[in-house]
Amino acid sequence: MTTSAIADALRLPAGPVDLTTIDTDAAPGFDGSKSDGRAALLAMGEELADLQERLWAQRTVGAERRVLLVLKGMDTSGKGGVLRHTIGLVDPQGVRITSFKAPTEEERAHDFLWRIERGLPSAGFIGVFDRSHYEDVLIARVRGLAEPDEIERRYGAINDFEARLAGEGVSIVKCMLHISADEQRERLAERLANPAKHWKYNPGDLDERAHWPAYRAAYETVLERTSTQVAPWHVVPSDKKWFRNLAVGQLLLDTLRGLDLQWPAADFDVAAEQQRLAQEAPVQ
Repeated sequence: MTTSAIADALRLPAGPVDLTTIDTDAAPGFDGSKSDGRAALLAMGEELADLQERLWAQRTVGAERRVLLVLKGMDTSGKGGVLRHTIGLVDPQGVRITSFKAPTEEERAHDFLWRIERGLPSAGFIGVFDRSHYEDVLIARVRGLAEPDEIERRYGAINDFEARLAGEGVSIVKCMLHISADEQRERLAERLANPAKHWKYNPGDLDERAHWPAYRAAYETVLERTSTQVAPWHVVPSDKKWFRNLAVGQLLLDTLRGLDLQWPAADFDVAAEQQRLAQEAPVQ
């Protein structure tokens, strides 16, 4: 599959990961300005919508193809912004957004992937995971919610799970929205200063912020251990909101293009139906 310069620049190479060496305020693979980036995102909207409609249409003839976009990142990294500005470019009928909160008692009684299976998109959909199975190797590790041996098991279980999904027709796009601690602080301060954004602020965000080095280490392990050929990670510099939205849009567009989506062929005689319509008596 031919990929864009942005996708090539963001795809995580194999080997150890050091997030401190990846610039959070860059725009790799894109040479334009902020206004250029916003225009480029809007410009891809028509093609994104067309390809998404083709994906949706193929489900009517039994195709199993679907796309799963996994968004991960520290608090304020912009998952909601991606949903509004990027996913908002396509028909909401063909999108399923799943946000995984703290597991319920029923969910805790099953393996950690049980609830993830239930949240997967059906054929023809673009599914978006706002939080995901990666919470179970990030928060669980930092907060000690599972034993180290169990965390270790989960890396392999995730890889096996995603390999199976890929074999069943799911195209997986994994994006780590990479922001700096300074940028997060500015965004939290902005929420506190604006009464219209108080609803977005959670006092627990500051508690989690105190664990920043531990989260960075946990992310580095996740990225290294679960970036595979069928489900690679892309690290998206996200201090620039406009680039974050453009980058995720480009990754999604590359993925849909790679599916070579065609309109389903008619299962009826088109010419005969055209003739019938032309000869139809006037409707009274």
